[in-house]
Amino acid sequence: MEKAPRAILFLLLIVHFGVATTSKGGEFHVGVILDLGSLVGKVARTSVALAVEDFYSVHPNYSTKLVLHIRDSMGSDVQAASAAIELLENHKVQAIIGPQKSSEAVFISNIGNITQVPTVSFTATSPSLTSDSMPYFVRATLNDSAQVNSIALLIKAYGWREVVPVYDDTDYGRGILPSLVDALQEIDARVPYRSVVPSSATSEIITQELYKLKAMQTRVFIVHMSPTMTSLLFTKAKEVGMMNKGFVWITTDGISNIIDSLNPSVIEAMNGVLGVRYHFPKSNELDNFSIKWNRMYQRDNPDESPFNKLSIVGLWGYDTIRALAQAAEKAGISSATNQQPQSIKNSTCLESMVISTNGPDILTAIVQNKFRGISGDFDLTNRQLKVSVFQIINVVGRGWREIGFWTVNGGLSRQFNQTGMKITEPASLIDLNPVIWPGESTETPRGWEIPTVGKKLRVGVRTSIYQELIKTFKDPVTDATKASGLTVDIFEEAVKRLPFALTYDYEAFDSADPPSTGSYDDFVNQVYLQKYDIAVADTTITYNRSLYVDFTVPYTESGVGMIVPVKESMIKNMWIFLKPLSAGMWFGGIIFFMYTGVVVWFLEYLNGNEHIHGPFSLKQLGITMFFSISEEKEKLERVLSRIVIRVWMFVLLVLTSSYTASFASMLTVHQLSPTVTDVHELQKKGEYVGFHNGSYVGGLLLDIGFDRSKIRAYDTPDDLYGALSKGSKNGGIAALVLEAPYIKHFLAKYNKGYTMVGPIYKSAGFAFALPKNSPLRAEISRAILSITGGDTIIQIEKKWVDHNSHQNDDTIDGSDAITFQSFGGLFLLTGIVTACSLFVAVLMNHYKKYQKNAASRGDNQNECGHEKRGESGDSQGEQRDQNINDIEKQEPLQVSHSLNTNGDKLPDSENNDICCRCTQNNKATSLTHIGSEIIHRGDKSTRSLSGSKLVPS
Repeated sequence: MEKAPRAILFLLLIVHFGVATTSKGGEFHVGVILDLGSLVGKVARTSVALAVEDFYSVHPNYSTKLVLHIRDSMGSDVQAASAAIELLENHKVQAIIGPQKSSEAVFISNIGNITQVPTVSFTATSPSLTSDSMPYFVRATLNDSAQVNSIALLIKAYGWREVVPVYDDTDYGRGILPSLVDALQEIDARVPYRSVVPSSATSEIITQELYKLKAMQTRVFIVHMSPTMTSLLFTKAKEVGMMNKGFVWITTDGISNIIDSLNPSVIEAMNGVLGVRYHFPKSNELDNFSIKWNRMYQRDNPDESPFNKLSIVGLWGYDTIRALAQAAEKAGISSATNQQPQSIKNSTCLESMVISTNGPDILTAIVQNKFRGISGDFDLTNRQLKVSVFQIINVVGRGWREIGFWTVNGGLSRQFNQTGMKITEPASLIDLNPVIWPGESTETPRGWEIPTVGKKLRVGVRTSIYQELIKTFKDPVTDATKASGLTVDIFEEAVKRLPFALTYDYEAFDSADPPSTGSYDDFVNQVYLQKYDIAVADTTITYNRSLYVDFTVPYTESGVGMIVPVKESMIKNMWIFLKPLSAGMWFGGIIFFMYTGVVVWFLEYLNGNEHIHGPFSLKQLGITMFFSISEEKEKLERVLSRIVIRVWMFVLLVLTSSYTASFASMLTVHQLSPTVTDVHELQKKGEYVGFHNGSYVGGLLLDIGFDRSKIRAYDTPDDLYGALSKGSKNGGIAALVLEAPYIKHFLAKYNKGYTMVGPIYKSAGFAFALPKNSPLRAEISRAILSITGGDTIIQIEKKWVDHNSHQNDDTIDGSDAITFQSFGGLFLLTGIVTACSLFVAVLMNHYKKYQKNAASRGDNQNECGHEKRGESGDSQGEQRDQNINDIEKQEPLQVSHSLNTNGDKLPDSENNDICCRCTQNNKATSLTHIGSEIIHRGDKSTRSLSGSKLVPS
């Protein structure tokens, strides 16, 4: 019995020894390099230590176990590199995690490339760290460039056009600049200045830099610095008055992710700041983990203030340990853990370091590891975490509040949902919660201000060829540059309408007397060279100038025209009477005149008008034409003819009235016509043309095709007038080519004998020039629109321009003759009426013929039914026909009076009916009463005369 316990005890000792041996053989050594004196380093150390405990408590059966070797880099790149070498040589670590700074990660990753030891960092975010140049580097966090699109969209939504990045002079600070500037350029935002703060900057250096920023007009700043430098920056910004109303501060996720761990005094100084931070989902697992983490953190840092809180950095460190533990279990621990390189004479320490044979397998297992971690989806497939959601926060009081979210596909939105997000419209204000801006203001800052310190705005001015537009001079008392004119009045009125005070000084471009002959291109170029902040003059907007400066909206009309002499149009043309009507009108009127006459003639012909019966002759032709211009009741017997003529007479009345009015105007109004109407005509004839010296019109004329020798520049309006008066053949010019505002002023002074032709080309008008992307451009443009859209511009122009005399008093010949289209409706009316009348008349004529034919067939049938035959067998009808034939053979009867059966005389009308066809050769033929009929052979008609018949005796 005693031997049994001994045997059991022996077996337990063997098992314990075996387990201990296995445990030691399964250790996976990992180096951890952190800046333990920094806030991030302290949070990360607690997270990785807690992660090892939690992971192996859940997975006790794993054959491998991570053994952490934590080293303090003390914020030094050299110390971090030394720690990495020590870990590789003394502890033969299979992986290194946590190079906290990007600069540390660069050097340590290069060592990892040589030894094939993976380096995993959850805090190094510089975009310069890439897997292409560092194949053994894995980023268990986000690249800094992932957040630039969210920042750019935020700036675009609020309408800010200029942004100044503020960053420290480190790999971390500089790394974001290329991608940030590219994102800002895509939304047309400008970076006028980059504020670089040395990594070892003192409070005095930061204060000096803040005063420099305050003297600028840009008020939007993007801060990308380490937590220590950021805290110092905002503390000093509040002291110098840059956390007041009108300023905008945006922090990147490097600060926003740990905003809860900052000192309360720093958070109070940051009130009104916007921040972009990584969004991680809330869960019960996260809540339980936070409780355990806080207890461990207080145990590891008993003397630390309770301000430090768990952040996304701690969550990424926790999930990184889990990913590495799973990769170690999957890859296993090779028996040949490392390989000694060939000895090299005089080799350095780095060259003699051992190479890990298990490194490639571990690296593959790490990047293929995907799981749902405490920080969310943890996927290192692309050697870094994928971008998912950013949270937009606003620092208020001693904390922050959520104002919205940003996603890759959805953009900005007030609320986040898993199915998708609404894209913010570019033209509308973003769909975010209200923001409390610096200075506790709820009004969205404009993003720029005129500095209260520094130099005044430098306004460049130059005297115009027309001093009514702008003239510069020296104040005799102060010797300061002054300016006057229409352009100056508009500029000063626009400045008064700005929503802020603007102080400026005039600086003359043409200080010499007489004025300098420098071109307007040279004047505008002074703005590009930053000698002027704005150029105020009669400057035309052109494409070439817009490449270097920005223009406000124009404050004058646009266009380029010509001024040419006018010539009198003497009325000596023998065919002047034809000019009131166009050729088409004459042709159409004649056609309708003939058409109407022919239709009326035909209508009367169908009606049997005695004036047009018989063969066609010149007389009938004359009657036809007469029908078209006159209407006489005794000659027109048909109603349709009268309708056609009356409609046609109405058309003639309107036409003759218009002709009379136009012809009278031509004969009575004194007419003038320009000597030339086309600039190309001048170029073809080789005429000389003039323009304002220094204007872009000279280049325009060369582009048209004018020879350089045919273009002449003049400095004053008197020179222009004198050259135009001489003419091209007498050493002058044939025409002036000027911008429309200059033409107005020229004609206001020389309004006799000259006129404007055109505009011949388009131009944008006069405007003020400012530097590219100047925030003043939009404000001044709005002020100019308010001036030109109201009565103010009229009052200013009345002050400087005589509107009553800038146009020629005489009428310019250019009116068109009356065209056929002008009377198209009248001609259409008379055409329809005439055609319809003709159609109705033809139908009526056919109908009458049909009725007459039907009546003739009925009479023939009646005659055949009443015939009686005589004793000889012939019918009475045949005997009657024979008698009629006998009568026709005799001479016609001439009957002066007819008697009835009682011996009374018949009426004359009846006598005429009886005897109209019964006379021949003045011989009378007696008639005998035959019943009650008188028979005329000519038309076989019968007539009743008191019941008796007359027969030849």
